[in-house]
Amino acid sequence: MDGRDLPERVGRAEQVDFADWSGASIGLQGSAGSSFGNFGFGAGEIGRRSVPNFRSGDATGRNDPGRNATTALGGVFGGYSWQTGPYVYGVELDISGSNLKRPVSSTAQGFGFENADSTFSLIRAQSDLFGSARARLGYAFERYLVYATFGLAGAQTRFLANFPDPATGLASSARADRSFVGFTLGAGVQYAITPNLALGLEYRYLDLGSTRLALGSVPGETGGPFSTRASFTSNQAMARLSWFPAGLTLPPDVEEVAPHDPDNGDTGRFSFHGQTTFVDQGVTGFHSRYLGPQSLVPHQARGTLTATAFLGFKLTDSTELYYNPEFDQGFGLSRTTGVAGFVNGEAQKAGSSNPKLRSQRYYVRQTFGLGGETETVPDGPNQVATTRDIERITVIAGKFAMGDFFDGNIYAHDPRVDFMNWALWESGGYDFPANLPGFTQGVIAEYNRKEFAIRAAYTQVPKLPSTDPLDPRITRRGGATLEFEERHVLPLLDQHGKLRIGLYSNEGRTANFRQVLTLTAFDPVAFSDINTTTALTRKDRNKSGAYINLEQAITPELGLFARASTSDGRNENLSFTDIDRSVSGGLSLKGVAWDRPNDTVGIGTFVNGLSHAHREFFAAGGQGLVIGDGQLHYGLERGVEAYYSLSVIKAVAVSFDYQFIANPGYNKDRGPANFFGTRIHADF
Repeated sequence: MDGRDLPERVGRAEQVDFADWSGASIGLQGSAGSSFGNFGFGAGEIGRRSVPNFRSGDATGRNDPGRNATTALGGVFGGYSWQTGPYVYGVELDISGSNLKRPVSSTAQGFGFENADSTFSLIRAQSDLFGSARARLGYAFERYLVYATFGLAGAQTRFLANFPDPATGLASSARADRSFVGFTLGAGVQYAITPNLALGLEYRYLDLGSTRLALGSVPGETGGPFSTRASFTSNQAMARLSWFPAGLTLPPDVEEVAPHDPDNGDTGRFSFHGQTTFVDQGVTGFHSRYLGPQSLVPHQARGTLTATAFLGFKLTDSTELYYNPEFDQGFGLSRTTGVAGFVNGEAQKAGSSNPKLRSQRYYVRQTFGLGGETETVPDGPNQVATTRDIERITVIAGKFAMGDFFDGNIYAHDPRVDFMNWALWESGGYDFPANLPGFTQGVIAEYNRKEFAIRAAYTQVPKLPSTDPLDPRITRRGGATLEFEERHVLPLLDQHGKLRIGLYSNEGRTANFRQVLTLTAFDPVAFSDINTTTALTRKDRNKSGAYINLEQAITPELGLFARASTSDGRNENLSFTDIDRSVSGGLSLKGVAWDRPNDTVGIGTFVNGLSHAHREFFAAGGQGLVIGDGQLHYGLERGVEAYYSLSVIKAVAVSFDYQFIANPGYNKDRGPANFFGTRIHADF
């Protein structure tokens, strides 16, 4: 865009480096599965019997906020903004409908309900309507607006209770409607797509206070068969589309950043980039004969949100320092359990209903040039613009994700922009060392030439399987990975490709499946619980495996990928997922043929399997990293994923994703399951 493309109200002399967001706006907002609420219940009474404290998702109740609750949110908003320089301030009103539900259950023993299940739904709370009046303070740069928001919020909620009548011991029920009023705090980002439309993501925290409940009372009276105190908080992440009737004043498009050129005085000392990704995903109904502690649950929707800053600084011409703070929030379906090839690559096992700030990466990279031909590397996320020798040795030390440097694939490796299934963006049988969010600490060394590269890493492993703390005793326990990467050009197609072969060996505190099964069979009284036996028999053991990974361009627009991986399958996995062998592959196509060169369509498929000892472990009631139905009718876990990534503008893409999985969790008694998802990704 040049000066002639600006709105008529701004002349060429008035051009600025950021959009003018002043004026009125109205719009739509919504999410499916990304509004996370909590209802807390204080001590109460049923008749004369004391009732313990309950909180949604707490260990005192039977509810799990990532499994039994259903959430969705959608509504309208309107507001007005003023702008002084890059600083934006304004007011906004919104109202949304929702189906935020939180059931809480408790054992009913002692209340006349000593049946075989001895459990009944004690309280269920549901909120259908949210609203807020807020102020906004923001900062504008280029076409972006980053802002904070705060103000008043309210919700209409109803509470339903099932309880034993103190006089008869029979089941009774009651209902109470309450209006909550409190405060809200939040933050968001908007991007101006056109002078009249902007796409945004916003997070809000609501604290709506507490109220006294008297369920089953006569209207106007304060007493009742059941009484308690209820509190309400909610964390909401929403996609927003804004319309500006008068139009925004937009700056010219930012020109492409020139590559690093020392002769022109470009030192390339700093690098600053960012990204945010919002995923909403749901699963329809499917065959489910029973539920275990880590089963996939039908009829649910969940969402995840991440926002990352990529900060880089060149200390010397060959030494670079990087730091990545990241906000993340949300859960995968069934609290990121139930499928070995899990369906959302943004869903961490460290999911949270509240946004968490973590230092995900901090590392130093030292490059030793070996002379000869050089290459120019442009500025990018975790890459300061530089010129370096093609033949070089690179050493990296600090905190990072193994996927940053190993098992890469340009067609299937980033769930923020391409395939989201764990068995497609990574080699499923590669149990790479990582904490719950997916990161580790250690050292990587790489030797690079034009034709190939060899890289090796030695890193920390978790103290125990699928736990957050990393084991500091790296000299005793750690993970080693070796990868060879070959680069080639296919003669017939004249297209580039890469073949990666990796070997790994992890030393960690794990249990042996065969030993656990033998103990539980030999003495079922002393070793009655297989998961307790698993924990008691953990000691330092090795887990090793291998993977092979191909990426191959067929045409400039069409690419193929394929992976195969395996592990020994004798001992517990430490970090990634419950897969002992996996084969996957697919195609990725750019939209040049339909005049959408920045759009991408992808289709991939995978098959995951378990070793004999591993499947017997699950059949006996064992729990893994992400699966465990309590029993198992074994079958290979098979899946297909298809997505379309629609490029809205250069920095924003909206994706539509479908996945079909047969035998989720390797269980023929569950599924097949259909998953539908949307993803919004923005970067700068």
